[in-house]
Amino acid sequence: MASSTKRPRPRASGATTQDQSRTAPEAVEQGAVEPEAVGSEAVESEAAEPEAVPHVRVAVIGSGFGGLGAGVRLRRAGITDFVVLERADSVGGTWRDNSYPGCACDVPSHLYSFSFAPNPDWPRSFSGQPDIRAYLEKVADVFGLRPHLRFNTEVTEARWDVERTLWQITTTAGRWTADAVVAAAGPLADPQIPDLPGLDSFPGKVFHSSRWDHDFPLADKRVAMVGTGASAAQIVPAIQPQVGKLTVFQRTPAWVLPRRDRAITELEKRLHGRFPITAKARRGTLFALRELQVDAFVRRPGLLRLVQRLAERHLADGVADPALRAKLTPDYRIGCKRILLSNTYYPALAAANTEVVPAGLREVRGSTLVAADGSEHEVDAIVFGTGFHVTDMPMGSRVFGADGTSFAEKWKEGMEALRGSTVHGFPNFFFVIGPNTGLGNSSMILMIESQLNYLIDALTRLDEIGATAMQPTARAQRRWNLELQHRMDRTVWSTGGCRSWYLDKSGKNTVLWPGSTTSFRRATRKVDLTEYELILRRDERAAPPESSGLSALSELSGPPVAATGTEEVMA
Repeated sequence: MASSTKRPRPRASGATTQDQSRTAPEAVEQGAVEPEAVGSEAVESEAAEPEAVPHVRVAVIGSGFGGLGAGVRLRRAGITDFVVLERADSVGGTWRDNSYPGCACDVPSHLYSFSFAPNPDWPRSFSGQPDIRAYLEKVADVFGLRPHLRFNTEVTEARWDVERTLWQITTTAGRWTADAVVAAAGPLADPQIPDLPGLDSFPGKVFHSSRWDHDFPLADKRVAMVGTGASAAQIVPAIQPQVGKLTVFQRTPAWVLPRRDRAITELEKRLHGRFPITAKARRGTLFALRELQVDAFVRRPGLLRLVQRLAERHLADGVADPALRAKLTPDYRIGCKRILLSNTYYPALAAANTEVVPAGLREVRGSTLVAADGSEHEVDAIVFGTGFHVTDMPMGSRVFGADGTSFAEKWKEGMEALRGSTVHGFPNFFFVIGPNTGLGNSSMILMIESQLNYLIDALTRLDEIGATAMQPTARAQRRWNLELQHRMDRTVWSTGGCRSWYLDKSGKNTVLWPGSTTSFRRATRKVDLTEYELILRRDERAAPPESSGLSALSELSGPPVAATGTEEVMA
C-alpha cells in the first residue's frame, strides 16, 4: 500500500506514531496556503491541519481468548502493524464480564488454555473466573500485546471502502483504517434480557448474570433467578445460602451431570512446571477423551442413553422430593441442550428457601413477578440468566460490506460463513468463533486456534500473491453450508426434541460445529484459493506472479474474478 510521508498524529484511543507505520490514504499532508493580500499588507493564513486517521494492517475487535490469540499469532507471523480494539477497560472478554458468584469453566483448565501458552499453575481441574482472567492478563504481558491494546474503544461501525480497498472503522475513541479486520468479540458478548411487560417499573434491583452488581447486598433478600442454563447452575448454589428466598423460574429443565472437580496438588504443579511434557500429556488425554464423545453427539445420538441414565441417577441422588424431581426432569434427549456440570445445583434447588417455578416469567407487576403458569411471586431483585445475542449478534448491524449491506441484512435467513471464518461480500473480514464453530462438548480454545491458523495463512498468501484483499465466492460459501447443514440434520441438537439457543428463529442451527475439533482443524489448516476471489487495488494492476497458479486477479473497476478449480469439501 502506498504510504504518506507524514506520520499520523496520536489518537484519543491511545495510538502513538510508533504504532502506525502507514497513514490512511485520505490523510492530507500539512502545509500553508498562499498568503493573501489584504490592502497593502500580505497576511499569512495557515491552513488547518486535518486530523490524520491511523492505519494498520490488521484491526482486531475484542481482547478475550480470540483477540489475544490473534495478537500472539500475528506477532509470530511477523505482522506487528495491528491494534486490538477493546470496548472495556481491560482484557478478558467473557471472562472479564462474567464475574457472578460461582463463575467457573466447565472445561478442564489444562484443555481450556492456549497450546502455545500452557499454565502449570492452574489451581483446580475446573478453574474459576478469577484464575482464567488472570491467565489472559498474563498472556497479554508475556507475549508483548500491551502496546497493541486500545481500551475503552468500542467499534460503532466498520465499512468496506471499495475505492481504497480497506476497512473504515469508527470507534468511540476515533477513527481507524485497516487492510483487514478480525472479529473476535465472540458470541457471548452482548447479554439478552427479555422484553417483559412491566419490567421498567420494577422497584427493586435488576441485572443480567454477565453484568453482576457486586454492590447490591443479597443477604436476606427475596431474589428471582430467571433461567436455568449454565450460568444459573453456578449462581444458584453460590447465592442460595445467603438469600432469604430464592425463586427460580425454569422454562425448560436441563440435564445435569456430576462435576469431577478437585484442587490440583502442589506436586502436580511442580511436575508440570519442571517437565512440560507431563502437562502436554495431560492435555492430550483430556483432548482425546472429548474427541471420543463427538460421535454420540453428531452421528449416533442413541449412544447417549447411558449418559442420560447417569444424569437421572445424579438427579435422584440430589433431590429426594419426587414432585421436585418431576419438575427437574427434562423431556428431551440429553445433549440436545447444553449439559450442565454441578455437584451443588440440585441440593440448592431442594433447599428450604428455594422455590422452583416450572414456567418462564410472563410479566412484572410492581414487585410481583407473574409466571407463565399464572403464579405470582414477590421479590426484591431479579437476576436474568437468559443468555446472549448469539444468532442475532448486535455487531451485525454495524459492519457493512462491499455493496453497503450489513451482516444483519445479509444474514436475515440465518448466519453462515465459509469455514466459519469469512463471508462473501466482506473482503478481508475474518471471524474468530464465527457461525457454526461452537462446541457442545469440548474446549473452544481448540476451535479458536484452528481459525487463527486459517487467518495467518490467508494474510500470508495475500502477501505472497501480491493481492490486496480476498473474499469467499458465493458458490464456495453456499456449498460449505449446504454440506454442513446436511450433517447437522442427524445430530442430537436437531433430533433430540428440544428448542435450544443453538437454533435461530427459523430453527436452523447456526452456532455449533457438527464434527470433531480435529476435523475442523483439517478444514482450516490452509486457505484453498479456489474458494476465493482475490482483489487488487486500482494502482496495483500488475499481472499475478506466474507461480501463484491463479487465472486472474480482479480490479476495482470490475467485479472480483474467482480462481477456478475444484472446491474442497468439508472433512
